[in-house]
This record gives sequence, C-alpha cells and structure tokens, in this order.
Amino acid sequence: MAAVIETIQPAPPRDVNVYLPYYQGGKRDLLPLAISLYQQGNLEGYRGIEGGDNIPFVSTWNVSSLPADLTRCRMQFESDSDLSYELTITNFEFIGFLIEVITNYRRSKVADFPKTFYRKLLKLED
Repeated sequence: MAAVIETIQPAPPRDVNVYLPYYQGGKRDLLPLAISLYQQGNLEGYRGIEGGDNIPFVSTWNVSSLPADLTRCRMQFESDSDLSYELTITNFEFIGFLIEVITNYRRSKVADFPKTFYRKLLKLED
C-alpha cells in the first residue's frame, strides 16, 4: 500500500528525460519517482475526508512511455464496484498528479490524489 511510495526506486534517466519539458522546479525533482510509480500501473491509498474516516481506494491504469499518450485510470473505492470511476487524461498530466501524490504522502503519510484530480475524475471540471 503506502509502503510502495516509501520503497519506490527512481526511474532511469532514459524514461525520465522525455517528460522533463512538461515540468518545472520542484516537480522535476520528484519526476523519477513519479514515473516509477506510474510504471507500476496501480496504487492503493486513502481518500482523505475532513472530519471523517479516510476511504480506501485502489487505482489502476494502463502504462505507456510517451507523454502525449492517453492514460485511462480507474478508481474503485471501498472495494465496491458501485463506487468505481474512470478518467482518461494525457500521461504527462497524470504523472503530474502522481508527483502530487508523492508530495502529499511525504507530508501526511497518506497516499491520496489531489483535489484537482478528483474534480476531473468526478467530471466536476473539464
């Protein structure tokens, strides 16, 4: 689960370099870890709920090596097929969200996507 983030090894430069033009500053520092996480094709974590219990999720996605390719990400909450959602976005955008997952994990020790990801997932923004 979250231990995956703690033990993940950086992706090799040949995998990272193609993505460098899409990120600036501190995001570039975490890019090798985010690409390595992306290449695993899944993540288990918890959606943080203010004032309530965190909700477990399993996220899975297809893996491709090009930044402009599309990633189809599926999320299932609480092992309930009725709580399954799907999102298709460019790889570089999805990896940007994984960078935020790593940043959030380092801060809170909870593997969770940022609010902007959930707005897209739930189609609250385009």
